[in-house]
Amino acid sequence: MTIENLRCLLVADFTVGGLSPFLAAADDPPVLTATIAPFGAIMPVLLDPDHLCWRSRPDIAVVWSRPDAMIAGFRRLLNGEPVAIDDVLAEVREFAERLRDVSTRVAALFVPTWTWPAHDRGLGLLNMDTRVGPAYCLMRMNTCLAEAVQDDRTIHLLDAGRWVAHAGSGASSAKLWHLGKIAFGPEVFQLAAADIKAAIRGLRGQARKLIVVDLDDTLWGGVVGDVGWENLKLGGHDPVGEAFAGFQRSLKAMTHSGIVLGITSRNTEETALEAIDCHPEMVLRRSDFAGWRINWDDKADNVARLAEELNLGLDSVVFIDNDPAERARVREALPQVLVPDWPADRLLYEHAFARLTCFDTPVVTEEDQARARMYVAERERRTARASARSLAEYHASLGLRVAVGRVGPSNLPRATQLLNKTNQMNLSTRRLSEEELLDWAARSENHAFAFRVSDRFDDYGLTGIGSISVEGRVGRIVDFVLSCRVMSRGVERAMLHVLVDRARALGLSRLVATFAETPRNAPCKRFFDEESGFIQSAPGGDYSWDLVHSYALPAHVTLSSDMTSMTSKSRQDEHVSFGAARE
Repeated sequence: MTIENLRCLLVADFTVGGLSPFLAAADDPPVLTATIAPFGAIMPVLLDPDHLCWRSRPDIAVVWSRPDAMIAGFRRLLNGEPVAIDDVLAEVREFAERLRDVSTRVAALFVPTWTWPAHDRGLGLLNMDTRVGPAYCLMRMNTCLAEAVQDDRTIHLLDAGRWVAHAGSGASSAKLWHLGKIAFGPEVFQLAAADIKAAIRGLRGQARKLIVVDLDDTLWGGVVGDVGWENLKLGGHDPVGEAFAGFQRSLKAMTHSGIVLGITSRNTEETALEAIDCHPEMVLRRSDFAGWRINWDDKADNVARLAEELNLGLDSVVFIDNDPAERARVREALPQVLVPDWPADRLLYEHAFARLTCFDTPVVTEEDQARARMYVAERERRTARASARSLAEYHASLGLRVAVGRVGPSNLPRATQLLNKTNQMNLSTRRLSEEELLDWAARSENHAFAFRVSDRFDDYGLTGIGSISVEGRVGRIVDFVLSCRVMSRGVERAMLHVLVDRARALGLSRLVATFAETPRNAPCKRFFDEESGFIQSAPGGDYSWDLVHSYALPAHVTLSSDMTSMTSKSRQDEHVSFGAARE
């Protein structure tokens, strides 16, 4: 499916047409063209793969139901009848099975959680009673549904309770329900559409990765160069100081899910860094930032240079600054950068940040959680590079280690993430779901490898994917993917060493690579043109290696492997014990 314009099927037991205009709005990509299933026909649509609704071949589907309409046991509970909670949950699990059936027909299936109108007090004092309380039962139903679909990577539950709470009294109307079976007001539909679109961007690897923040009156109150770090408004019992500390906590929390922080500030660097290091109420310290540009230069230039230094595209960047003029400058000069409007009231910074929808991601891997630490280690590497007399001496000093293993279930989330998000060092730029990658890697003619990289400074984690597909006596490199964090250090040649070695072990005569050009993978072409040693048959043609010859492992790389020579049968067995799939 493409991110620009997608087909969407809406399946609901209420009038859901009010969601369509928000999904189709072009100012918040992607644009979703919605087909609406017949009113109230959720189960017929779910059960029948040949239903008319599926003929449009939707890319995604939204199944949005009311709890009393979908779960008979919950409806009986609302009517005051005695109902065992286990019986209600059994119905929920049955509904989850039907969702699993549908998940094979679309790339993504979104299911808003069950809610209940806020104006209905239910049983009041007994509403949370574990035996008869409808509110308690509804919470258990949503929890049960989340657990039942947790392992299906196509099904994604959305928090409809947040939409309803945010909309307040406008979330629903008994009058609208009786007039047109409209279960929710327009604000709920608007919030739902925003979350659906954010989820799609996240699934397609378009989540933002770098937050670049200003310092004065953005990260703390006051101008540090004028008042000194001791007199900044930050923390303490002052409401403005507390608000700045709260905003910093929100930013820090993002680093634990793989978001990287950077600074651009019009300041003297020594003065600004002293405040970060010394102020007792600072939540964020120097080690939390991947890099900074603290000077008196143009902020747009600083943002661009910082992104380049971190090997991140401008479309990965969010720029936060309290100054409207600075925001306008960056927005105009760097249209790929997301520059959110920012409140003049400093007490609202946390609120404004919490509303951003650009960081959604389907999975957080160990590598994501360690990303901020990795960038700090990268700064230390740059220092080591500056002191080395030559590039070879620098590489030798790193103590580079590459570990290779099969792509399989144990490393599948990170491998899929890497495959789908990596753009620069990416030979074919094919995008696969976890299920698709796992299925591809399990076929006897395919050989997929995951590469972990570390050095004396840090462990980069799983940063490379290389795969071969056998075509007669020719091996074709299907995936050659390497994170920008470890490019140009010899890991590329270590990967080719492994792929050539595997192709020779299979008795093949030639290994070829076909480069599929995209706007962002020029570094991959440059590597194959200038450094790989592979021979290109003609301009624009395949790159080739004669397997009569081995491929040398770079002298500064130590390679380790947990693989053994395997027959096709043993590879099928191994498929359940190795790990791979979106950067």
